[in-house]
Amino acid sequence: MIRLEIVSTELAPVDGNARVEILTSREKRVRWFELSLVLVIAFGGSFLSSLFLLHAGKAAVPMVSEFRWARGFIQEIPCLFLLWYVLSRRHRGFRDIGLRWSVRDLAVGFGLAVVSYIAYIIGGFVIYQIHHAFFPPATSGVSAADLSSHSSLLAIPFAVINPFFEELIVRAYLMTEVKALTGSWFLAAMSSVAVQWSYHLYYGWDVSLSIAFSFLVFSIYFARARKATPLVVAHGLMDFWALLWWK
Repeated sequence: MIRLEIVSTELAPVDGNARVEILTSREKRVRWFELSLVLVIAFGGSFLSSLFLLHAGKAAVPMVSEFRWARGFIQEIPCLFLLWYVLSRRHRGFRDIGLRWSVRDLAVGFGLAVVSYIAYIIGGFVIYQIHHAFFPPATSGVSAADLSSHSSLLAIPFAVINPFFEELIVRAYLMTEVKALTGSWFLAAMSSVAVQWSYHLYYGWDVSLSIAFSFLVFSIYFARARKATPLVVAHGLMDFWALLWWK
């Protein structure tokens, strides 16, 4: 019996214009491995730090906060290079996952920041009502004020690079890969929200779930627009606002 196997990724036309990737089983396994590798290297440490803060509470903030800025700045740039390398293996770059610049992105990014903050307020209200109705009062986690009040000058370069780090990896790359591998933008969006929520657990269960509504807004936007630049702008505005407001 002659067995035919596609040995490379192809783009097949769909509906005359749109094109979709056809992946072999081997290519899928490689891409799942690459995705997992990038996520573990990029966010594994942050996830563990988040669990530590969730358990230790505000008493650990002064020590962890200083470490967080230094570790973040040193770690995030190599992680972006790792992402670039993984993409370059398939002859792609950041532009192919949505990092395309235009003046309009500034306005869209500002709008996304506002909408995501409104989603956080509404989500927080819903989470509070549900929690208050069915569960005892939760132990409050670390707040943005706790973290920003212990900020050093290292927080500034961290706030510059962090929006690129998070939005390119946990949003643009993760969602692009999950969509290509599963065919579902819903799974892509939920995966992005879940990963991003996991390393924000230090805020406490109720607040971190509220913040997840902001992540959901960002994920829905990317699923519809396929653009990462406005998300980087929105994320950067929110990070700098937190530093200035709580300083």
